[in-house]
Amino acid sequence: MNKIEKYQELYSKAEALLSGESNELANLSNFCALIHNEFGFWWTGFYLIENEELVLGPFQGPVACTRIAFGKGVCGTAWEQAKSIVVPDVHAFEGHIACSSESNSEIVVPYFRHNNIRGVFDIDSKDFNTFDAIDKQYLEKLLSLLN
Repeated sequence: MNKIEKYQELYSKAEALLSGESNELANLSNFCALIHNEFGFWWTGFYLIENEELVLGPFQGPVACTRIAFGKGVCGTAWEQAKSIVVPDVHAFEGHIACSSESNSEIVVPYFRHNNIRGVFDIDSKDFNTFDAIDKQYLEKLLSLLN
């Protein structure tokens, strides 16, 4: 199964998993677990906007940074720009916040709820060049299920 087929199948699973549940925390938690386990990423999780900073939300993987300032690192930059960012090599991203030295590539997608930015969805990989336009397209589509 190629990456596109995997995402298409995952979309159906996510749609079924999230339908009928209105609790944000429950949906974010299950969403993380679904994507993390389907792809086996190093770290998968949400940072939610609270008091003008990003605060760690539901996640799967090792312990993580707890707070990230607006415009700082990949997550803070994605929040500031309200757009997805694909980073093939985190060590080349100026201002990257290294929560784990084992992370080498990353994708961050804004998370919207009721059409307002609520935070970001962050995925880290131990490998370089893990994420591309396909991941960006399908993760944005998957996150729209949470809006």
